[in-house]
Amino acid sequence: MALLRFIIGRIILLINFIFSPKAMKRESSAQKTVDQQTENFSLYQLNACPFCVKVRRNIKRNSLNIELRDIKKESHLDDLVTNGGKRTVPCLRIEKEDGSSEWMYESKAIASYLDQVAA
Repeated sequence: MALLRFIIGRIILLINFIFSPKAMKRESSAQKTVDQQTENFSLYQLNACPFCVKVRRNIKRNSLNIELRDIKKESHLDDLVTNGGKRTVPCLRIEKEDGSSEWMYESKAIASYLDQVAA
């Protein structure tokens, strides 16, 4: 099963590489505004996860600068489980000005939220 998962993951990454979306072009002032909105966002993800690929494609398409955190690194996994509550990816962490964090799961919800931020 692990071998099959590995092979499928590599196929997903190859297809993503070949058919990578083009980034949205904005005026520099508009891009700075979007960058400020997303500077406290981080995406907890796995490289070959198809749902994570979907969210990363959305990030690229919308020209968003969001930190990617691979949960294969123990510190990121611990942070996700301890603070987010579960070991599910993709997960978007939104750090708010008051110091609290919102943890958003589900690729469709994340993509929809990021589309609103990019608009």
